[in-house]
Formats: sequence, C-alpha cells, structure tokens
Amino acid sequence: MASSLSSSGATAAYPPSSTASGASSSTASGAPSSTSSYPMPPSAVPTGVAPEGDYTGPLRPQVHFSPPVGFMNDPNGLFRASNGTWHLYYQYNPTALVAGNQHWGHATSEDLYTWENQPIALYPPANVTGSGVFSGSAVLDTDNTSGFFGNLSEGVDPVVAVYTLNTPEKQTQNIAYSTDGGYTFTEYEGNPVIDIGSNQFRDPKVIKYEDHWVMVVAYSVDFAIGIYTSPDLKQWEFASNFSDAGLLGLQYECPGLAQLPVEDSDEKAWVMYLSINPGAPLGGSVGQYFIGDFNGTHFQANDAAARIDGFGADYYAQQSFFGTGDESIALGWASNWKYTNLVPTAEEGWRSTMATPRRNYLTNATRIGYVLVSEPYQIETVRDSSLLEGGAETASVVNTTVEIDLSNSTSGAVYFNLNITVPENASVSESAAITLVMRSSASNETLEAGHYLGGSNAGTTWVNRGNLTGFDHPLFNEKFSLTQVGPGQSLSGIFDRSLFEIFVDGGAFHATSTVFPSEPLDTLEVTTSDLPEGADVQAAVWGLKSTWA
Repeated sequence: MASSLSSSGATAAYPPSSTASGASSSTASGAPSSTSSYPMPPSAVPTGVAPEGDYTGPLRPQVHFSPPVGFMNDPNGLFRASNGTWHLYYQYNPTALVAGNQHWGHATSEDLYTWENQPIALYPPANVTGSGVFSGSAVLDTDNTSGFFGNLSEGVDPVVAVYTLNTPEKQTQNIAYSTDGGYTFTEYEGNPVIDIGSNQFRDPKVIKYEDHWVMVVAYSVDFAIGIYTSPDLKQWEFASNFSDAGLLGLQYECPGLAQLPVEDSDEKAWVMYLSINPGAPLGGSVGQYFIGDFNGTHFQANDAAARIDGFGADYYAQQSFFGTGDESIALGWASNWKYTNLVPTAEEGWRSTMATPRRNYLTNATRIGYVLVSEPYQIETVRDSSLLEGGAETASVVNTTVEIDLSNSTSGAVYFNLNITVPENASVSESAAITLVMRSSASNETLEAGHYLGGSNAGTTWVNRGNLTGFDHPLFNEKFSLTQVGPGQSLSGIFDRSLFEIFVDGGAFHATSTVFPSEPLDTLEVTTSDLPEGADVQAAVWGLKSTWA
C-alpha cells in the first residue's frame, strides 16, 4: 500500500525492540453471514452486502477485475480455497474515487476471470480516527497453529489475514481470522502482533516454510525487507533483513517471497519480489525481483542485478496466491501512483483494474540469465470465437496487412497470438518488423505496438499509447520499449477496453498499459514488413467473453 512519505522520521530497529502477542480464542464456525465481528465501519460504508456497480461503461474491462464502485489499488490476501475457489481481497475505498479510507474489498472466482463481488471483508477500527487497513496477505492455517480453529466445521478453510493497520501515529502488523472460509473476520484480541513504533513499516506477505511461518514486510523508507518467523502466526521473531538492493526509489513496498520452478529443469530457486514507489525507471511505481536462495530465515540473492517486472508503466504490487501447490499464480495492480487518482474511469464510478492473472516461473534467457516469466493464466477459459476472416484459426501474415473487425467481439475485449518463424542464418534487414495497430473508426485514434526482427533494434518490442485522446497528463508516459537478445519467437496480448497487455515469448518479457480512447477501438491491423525469404508469422485473434455480462 503506497502512502505519502512522512517527515516524522520514525525508523525501524534492526532487529525490532519488541513484539506483541496475545492469547488465542476459538470461535464456532458457520456459513458466510451478513455480519462480522471485525470492527464495524461508519454508516456510509456498505456492510453485509456486496457493493454493486455498472459494468457496461465503454472503459470498463470485461475480463479483468475492477471494483464495482469506488477506488481500488493493491491486491491483498490472495488464496485458493480447498474447494478451488479463488479469493481476492484488495485495497478499497468504497466512499470515494481516490485512494484513502482503506478497507479490504473482496471478490471470489472459479476461474480468475469470472468474479463475484462479496461484502467488504476488513474495516478500519471505528474508534481510531484516520486509520486504514493497509496491504497484507492471507494463509490457510490447516494445522491450526494459531489455535483459532478448534471448532471449525468440516470442509471450511481456516483463514488468517495478516495486514498492516495504519494509524496517524504508526503502522503495525495485525491479524484477523475467519471461521467461515474467508467471508467474515474476527480481529485477534492480542493485536498488534508486531509493533516497532514506526510509521513506515507495512505490507506483510506470509508463507509457510517447512515447520514455521515466514513474513516478509517492508521498512519502507529504510530500503529494507524484514524477515520474521513464527510458529503460530501470533508470536513473531525477527530473523534477518534484505536491504539496499536493486532500484531504491523513495520507498520499498509490497514484498513477496516464493520458490519457483526453472523451466525445462528439475531446479527451483527462490525469488524475493518487492515494489518501489516512486522511483520507477518510467516514473512512479514498479515491481522488481531478485533470484537467490532462502533457508527459512535468510534470503541471499545470487547477484546485485535489478530485474524489473515488466517494461510498461502500469504493473505494481504483484502478490502470489496461497494454496496453489507447486504452481505460483499471481495478480498485480494495473495502474501507477503517478496518475491513478486522475484517470477518466471516474466518470463511470470506479477507478483501477487488476492485470491478467499470471503463472510465474523462471526461464534461462539468452545471455542475461534467469528471468521471471509472467504468463497469462489459462486465458483460454474466456476465449471466444476466432475473429479472423471466415472464422479461420490462424492466418499467415508475410509482408502484408491483415485487418480484423474487432466489433465482432461483443465484449470489446480480444486476445491475439503471433508465432514468429525466421530461418536460421537468414539475412534480416533493419526494417524487418511486425506492427499492430488498433484503431477507432469514429475518432481515428490508434493504439500501436510492434516488434523489430533485424538490425540494431532486433528483439525490441514497443508500445505507443500516445495517439489516444481520452486522458492526458504530463506524467502519463506515451511510449515504452524493451530490447531482448535477438528477435522473439512469439508475441501475444490482451486488449480489454482500457487495458492493454503484451507478452513476448510467452511472458518472458511483458508490458501492462492502461489506455483511454475517447471512442472504442474497433479495428486491428496486423502488418509485417521486409521479412526474409522463408520467414512466417502465424496470427490468431479471438474475441474474449464478457465475464460481467
């Protein structure tokens, strides 16, 4: 959760001077109810019912999650229930269209694309003026290490939320538990579980490591990630710091720690993920990651390289889901703190979107070593019919242009995939390229992207949102690019009304960009130029189903 830098200068002790803990209590289980024993909100905030919204606006995404009304930022508390249901909590202001008044909004899904809004899950304490429930995580305490779940009903997941309580004085780490599978929560009477007296100490992400729990949490203005351990989620002990790594920006936020498989091998490696804001290469907020080893108390990076998660401007605070076994599935926030409070979706009563869910793993990229792959997760779940002429599955695009009518996608959302073949040892000219242009027939605005195959720019992927007229701000970057070693083998992407994501080589490199056309983009032109003899680009374009219809 991003917050303004404080001038009070409270700093964290290393290790912290104190922790707090309290006695546990058992609560009878039950089905999801319309009330919660968590502190109740002011009357202006809806309780016991899911907030409702209008999902028909021209900028409202149809396959990405966005809040029903109000303002949303970081994903929180992600977990997959034992029955397969995905739970998303998120930083939520239900009473305004700008950041603030932080609650944990809640939604559930069976496929990570078709969401059902749920009642707000966590509220700031009503007796603490100016407080907010900042970012955090959730775990399934299946062994009842916390002691909260002695009377849990069969088949109900034991959920513990770990979050930052922000008050005007300080930020502390608190917990709450749910005996109905994550729909309502009871505040732990021994809160806070960690209190170091700092007002820049936030965003706990908890995982299970062998026989104990591990928390990574940001000492934001000290450029450090604290690592804590606990046997029971209530009593935490400082273990180590990971500090002054990569791009510092002005704050560290939203850390994560996960062990990921390495593609085409039996190897695994640990990844420390953290976000910075402000201070991204393109300004504002961005995620970065470090690859190394973790022994349960200490993380050691393999090198000092700063690896940026995505080359667009709008991907932040990624968090992985708890309870996904050997897979790592994650969600990120598709926005940027530079302008998120200003974007024009407020005219439709909401602001900000989650990016496409991603499957993460590591791959050994040419010359630069391991990179974090960010692959769209089971996008075929919401794929509709082909938009190519005659319903063809693919079309060969070689030194020509293929035009696709996007108005045939009733949702206004599309997915494309281009498989690129260039003969080995072919002479590829400087001008050999693939270009995609999405155009509005009403306003002639364009959203453009492309990939160079030869010459000094070989392997460069670019995005240009500067020809859209629905939003203008001096900090709203218009163009992005990234150059990999050699041309890519595939280029895929998702356009969803006000969000564009592009993935190179299945997600080895990616960019997420919010886009704001004044009129719907209804045509896609795929052009290849100056391809050498024997080269081919096989294009596929599908409509995506409206999951909110």
